[in-house]
Amino acid sequence: MSYKTIVVHLDTSPNAHPRLEIALRLASRFGAHLTGAFAVFSPDPRSLYVMSGTAEYYKQHETMRMERRAALERLFHAELRRAEVQGEWVAIDEPAGLAIQQAGRCADLIVAGQDNPDDPESYVGDYFPENLILSSGRPVLLVPYASNERAAGEQILVAWDGSREATRAVHDALPFMRTAKNTTILTVNGGQDGGHARIPGSDIAAVLARHGVQVQVADIETGPGGSVGEVLLSQVADGGADLLVMGGYGHARWRELVMGGATRTMLRSMTVPVLMSH
Repeated sequence: MSYKTIVVHLDTSPNAHPRLEIALRLASRFGAHLTGAFAVFSPDPRSLYVMSGTAEYYKQHETMRMERRAALERLFHAELRRAEVQGEWVAIDEPAGLAIQQAGRCADLIVAGQDNPDDPESYVGDYFPENLILSSGRPVLLVPYASNERAAGEQILVAWDGSREATRAVHDALPFMRTAKNTTILTVNGGQDGGHARIPGSDIAAVLARHGVQVQVADIETGPGGSVGEVLLSQVADGGADLLVMGGYGHARWRELVMGGATRTMLRSMTVPVLMSH
């Protein structure tokens, strides 16, 4: 398996450009077709007349957005030519939370961005990354807003706990691992989980080795009350990983999403791109 169709979510935020650069590098690396899916958050125009002056503000803001969209589209096509990558630009008027899910279901990999609470233009809907991970059915590569890195996948750290989600993530990340310089399978508190024996990291490492992956195995104990998410962040920093692979844990509950602890930590504090599968 390889990534032959990649969808990258683009919007009017400053982080759209580095996200596009990573997607272009991946498309070139895997010989993939790249779809630039442009989708932003647009409020219901009827609600803008509740407050005096809001409609005029929105009109001016929309003009600015259209200018940024046109500039990004020109950049997208220019970068495709420069990188000699096949692709297409798709502007979708539907809410981004729905649009990117649907576009991504016809792809092998979705590239999207981490939420940036300090940038209003990066907001495209409540729980956008979470919903994309849980509902798209495809692996999602999330790019952190605070990173200047333009590459991902040379030094890979895999968070392994033997779960269905982790198993899905490992196999979804195989194209990265086959071309990586190094892949480390990390289990945290690997012996037991609530009294149930886990699948050892060495077992999944043997599976990966049969795919030609150069793999190492490590196990760390956090101690009582330790945070798995914080351990993963620390291991990424200490080991020089440029890609973290992990299962995305969560489920929908009445009017909210309940995400697993390590997933919440990573969505909030990631420092390198994170490939998540559910």
